[in-house]
Amino acid sequence: QVQVTESGGGVVQAGGSLRLSCVSSGETFNDDGMAWFRQAPGKEREFVAAISWNGGYTSYGDSVKGRFTISRDNDKKMVYLEMNTLKPEDTAVYYCAAAPRTYFSGSYARAYEYWGQGTQVTVSS
Repeated sequence: QVQVTESGGGVVQAGGSLRLSCVSSGETFNDDGMAWFRQAPGKEREFVAAISWNGGYTSYGDSVKGRFTISRDNDKKMVYLEMNTLKPEDTAVYYCAAAPRTYFSGSYARAYEYWGQGTQVTVSS
């Protein structure tokens, strides 16, 4: 059983920045595709960003391209989401997800077997 735990959420003004962190307990972390998704109240879950096993490939949802950056540190089993130029529409619960031994799974949510409990991000206008 893999546990992923997010942290770093909070309240920020529009135009500000936040950095989310995710730690995984997975023994195969170095081979795992990782991603961030988000869900706002009354809306469907949305793909935010994904990263390959070695960080060499990333992909982003259209709404965050150019503003968010995903990265990982395999030595620490950590994944990060740097969020800049935040907008009120970025308000959501952000979830970290792990796809064991998949190397890279992109935006395909069903590929991610393990999900964290989420961390709330609120952007005020």
